[in-house]
Amino acid sequence: MGSPGGELYSAEQVAERLGLHVRTVRSYVRDGRLKAVRIGKQYRIASDDLAAFVGPAAAGPAPAAGARGAEVSSVVQIDGIGAAGADRLSTLVVAGAQSPRETPDPLRIQTIYDREQARLKIVIFGGAGETADILRMIEAVLGVENDVYVHPKES
Repeated sequence: MGSPGGELYSAEQVAERLGLHVRTVRSYVRDGRLKAVRIGKQYRIASDDLAAFVGPAAAGPAPAAGARGAEVSSVVQIDGIGAAGADRLSTLVVAGAQSPRETPDPLRIQTIYDREQARLKIVIFGGAGETADILRMIEAVLGVENDVYVHPKES
């Protein structure tokens, strides 16, 4: 019997590939957002399930030569954000990227949190309009006074 859905990845491999913390990947598995099988004490994620989670374009081959389309790559850096706020914002952005869209091309999101610097980086790959929607959502969340964003102390 072959492996379900192609190659199997560990939670650590998926975390490295997506630029996430391994605890975030395990949380996605436990919450049912990322399909996985448990082998012994470790989760294994099939390549097909990973592709379904991040979108086929992120896990699949490059488009054929001559294919038309444009892709935007954006990096948003947020300083002075606590770990809990970074986790909530990351979850919100990833969920926003997975919401139904008018275009078939999925948005792909990677988040990286630096606890020592209290810095969150959000990397967005996708169409210009869809990327702009996510950027507006981030701006709206950070623009309101709530506990997601922790302003750095003024000197």
